[in-house]
Amino acid sequence: MKKIILVAVVLLAASVDMQAQLVKFGFKGGLNYANQNGSNITVNSDNYNTDAITSYHAGLVAELKLTDGFSIQPELLYSTQGATYKNAFEEFKNELGYLSIPVLAKIHFNKTVSLDLGPQASFLLSERNEFNVKNAETFEFGAAAGLTLNVTKNIFLQGRYVLGLTEASKEAEVKNSVLQISAGFTF
Repeated sequence: MKKIILVAVVLLAASVDMQAQLVKFGFKGGLNYANQNGSNITVNSDNYNTDAITSYHAGLVAELKLTDGFSIQPELLYSTQGATYKNAFEEFKNELGYLSIPVLAKIHFNKTVSLDLGPQASFLLSERNEFNVKNAETFEFGAAAGLTLNVTKNIFLQGRYVLGLTEASKEAEVKNSVLQISAGFTF
């Protein structure tokens, strides 16, 4: 009987250890270099050019290891995006706060570097404009691609580009684009 209990405890411990290696949780944060691109960028019938803004993102990550060379990484991020709008007479900033949910396929080249590709759904939480127009769409769908560098077993750096595939505005043909540089920790 003692042998059966001992074997059960060893198998349970091995199972827990294997599960811990298959799933990692953590957090990340970093800088966004965001812009809005498209045609017909007009506000109150005036045409505008856009310039990128620097903002931030932060949130939670999980990595589900499926094989030695492949894993899935869902994330839950708060990300600010937008642009600065300029014409010959005025300039204003449009900053949008999103709850972004990227789900990335990670192709591991080795234990240090991986290629990250996948879709991203974003839900508008806040809109801070320096003009009085509430015209942002409440949902945005995009595609994300980037690289992850594992500095240690638990610390990573990421570079990613996210291209909006749906319109970010109700009044203009505008799509978000953002370059993200992140640092994170998993446990």
